[in-house]
This record gives sequence, C-alpha cells and structure tokens, in this order.
Amino acid sequence: MNTPAFTRTDPALGEFALRPVDPAADAPVLHSWVTHPKAVFWLMQDCDLPAVEKEFARIDADPHHHALLGLHNGAPAFLMERYDPAHRELVGIHVARPGDIGMHFLTAPTDAPVHGFTHAVITTVMESLFADPAVQRVVVEPDTRNTAVHALNKAVGFEVVRTVSLPSKDAYLSTCTRDQFLATRGDR
Repeated sequence: MNTPAFTRTDPALGEFALRPVDPAADAPVLHSWVTHPKAVFWLMQDCDLPAVEKEFARIDADPHHHALLGLHNGAPAFLMERYDPAHRELVGIHVARPGDIGMHFLTAPTDAPVHGFTHAVITTVMESLFADPAVQRVVVEPDTRNTAVHALNKAVGFEVVRTVSLPSKDAYLSTCTRDQFLATRGDR
C-alpha cells in the first residue's frame, strides 16, 4: 500500500506523490492533522484517534470515496479525498455529469511554511485527478468562510457555481474543467 498512485515533480519544491491511505498505519499522523486548529473546516476537530481510524476505514471500504496520503519528498505532507458526487457529498444538490469527480484536500500543519507549497499541493491534486482520462470536471464544496481555499481554487481554475447549504456548512459549489485547469498552467 506504500506504492505511489501518482507522482509529480515540482521544479521548485521537489517530488509530490499520492498513495492510498492505510487507515490503521496512517491514523496517528492523520489524527494530528485533522484535529489541528488549522483544519477547522475538515470538521473532525473533536475526533479521538480511534474515530479517525474508523472514518478512514469507512472511506477505504466505500467504492465511491477514496483517501490518499500526499507525500512531499517522501514524507507525509497532505491529504486528498476524491469522491463520486453522484453518490456522495452532493447527492440531491449537484446534478453530476459523466466525468465529474469530487475532491477535498488538506495540507499538514507546519511551523515552517514554505512559499508556494499549498499551491504545489493543489496542483498535484488536480494533475492526479485529470491524469484519469475519464475525469472531465472537478467539483468542490468548500465552506463559504474558508477564504484561503477559495483563492487557491481560483488559482487553479475553479469557478463558483452557487452557494449551497449542506448539513454541516454553507458552501461554494465550484467546478473546474480540464480546460480551465490547463489554462491556468499555460498548457492549453
């Protein structure tokens, strides 16, 4: 399970990779991330270690939801979840088209931020999603209060479709097509 599912080299920051989360082995590091104050929008602030492991085991067993641990130069540094919006998160709120994939990402908390790191993470996430030729559009639903992620989403091509009310938050339903993402990269 430690074999990367996707790798990307950032010219300034080095190697980024994604591998499937191992719920038992990765729970301690994930627990430290999702309960950190920086991760307030991840909605797991009050979870203990067994609850985090249970949540990632649930995701691991779900055919419509996948969690991947992001590595930076071989060390755990971020988390990505991908989901089928026709079956999870946005059912009844968003009419999913063939080729839609939903996504969440979280960078690990750090006391020594690196300029451009989070942008490199979201670029890695988007490149990994679009590496699947079946994926035509990425759908996200960030909390309306999460201004930092709104700026990152815009930087990689997301456009807000509308505000939606979800059980745990008000969110900006946003989408990014392959062409919109490539246009931000200059690869159109």
